[in-house]
Amino acid sequence: QVQLVESGGGLVQAGGSLRLSCAASGRTFTMRAMGWFRQAPGKEREFVAAKSWSGPSTYYADSVKGRFTMSRDNAKNTVYLQMNSLKPEDTAVYYCAARNGIAVITSPSYNFWGQGTQVTVSS
Repeated sequence: QVQLVESGGGLVQAGGSLRLSCAASGRTFTMRAMGWFRQAPGKEREFVAAKSWSGPSTYYADSVKGRFTMSRDNAKNTVYLQMNSLKPEDTAVYYCAARNGIAVITSPSYNFWGQGTQVTVSS
């Protein structure tokens, strides 16, 4: 099985930046795509970004496109989410996810999930 651990969350003022990390362990050879999702209080879990493990394509939600960048380090079995120009509406618990298929934007398609890391953006 795959284990995912997110880190890098915290409190930041609007306009600031944070870099989230997701370290994978276990049977990581089964992973073909990774995704980032977030969930705010009273809201449904929503897609943020997704990227295949070996392909060049990266997909972003319209709400974060141009501000967030997803990247990967295959040697470290780690993916990152660089978040710039943060807004209060970005406040949420951010989750890393993995699946053994192509990159998609639907959360039920992902097999493995991290514990989440809190991101709070103050006005």
